[in-house]
Amino acid sequence: MLFPPDFLTRLEYLSIISKRVFRGQLLAQRRTTQMGSGIEFSDHREYNNGDDLRYLDWNIYARHGDLLLKRFQEEQDLHVYLMLDCSRSMAFGDPSKFDLARHLVAALAYIALADLDRIAIVAYADGIIAELPVTRGKARILPIMKFLEDLPTTGQGTNLDKAVQGLIHRGARTGLSIVVSDLFDENGFQRGLDQFRYRRFDAHVLQLHDPAEADPALLGDAELVDVETESVRKVTVTESSLRTYRKLFAEHQSAVRDYCHTYNLGCTQTPSTYRFDEIIMRMMRETGAGR
Repeated sequence: MLFPPDFLTRLEYLSIISKRVFRGQLLAQRRTTQMGSGIEFSDHREYNNGDDLRYLDWNIYARHGDLLLKRFQEEQDLHVYLMLDCSRSMAFGDPSKFDLARHLVAALAYIALADLDRIAIVAYADGIIAELPVTRGKARILPIMKFLEDLPTTGQGTNLDKAVQGLIHRGARTGLSIVVSDLFDENGFQRGLDQFRYRRFDAHVLQLHDPAEADPALLGDAELVDVETESVRKVTVTESSLRTYRKLFAEHQSAVRDYCHTYNLGCTQTPSTYRFDEIIMRMMRETGAGR
């Protein structure tokens, strides 16, 4: 069973905690400046011919003779797009990265739905393989869990860029995008994240890895199978080649952090041995500290 019996109880606890931390950081994204009857006063601007006189600040006009219009902040629904990596590399580990990723996506969906936001889930590998269209309301969490439970790992590689382009071509409204993946993307993870940046999405990367991927216990002759392309390669693993591999893995992790830091994207990197709620709490703390 993918979702344990107490899963919904743990989601409700996370949603309560998130109202103090995570929501506060995202609130500014859903606010747009409107003229007139908004929810919170923002500022003034000068009157121009043709502006609606109802929004003049008559108190300022009476005191100073200045024609100024009131501007307000109006809250709008936040659209949250959860990009779930379903490539075959996500099936690695025990528990698998994919199981953890689905727990994380369900938790993030519930937190957003509990806050009256709209969410969509895009499952991708070498392109989009399944979608849960934009929806809202906490009652949608059970169909979401069923959707996630039915997803397989599949594809002949990973292509976040192609998946993001597919989402954008479907007319996705600008919002928050959260990529849950190991980011083992032979096309380069940067290209997909670039697509979000260019279109002014606020993006967060949640990168998972199995500890054995960071430090494999492997020496001697071995037959390595690429889980995504199913290509096989016979190698002799030496201490020197292991050091090279660890260095390359560390560089990949560093490249993700550096990219996110450079472009002010959220970034949470974690081994897949942690529980989903621990990772969500850490993600919320990092989001709160970084903004």
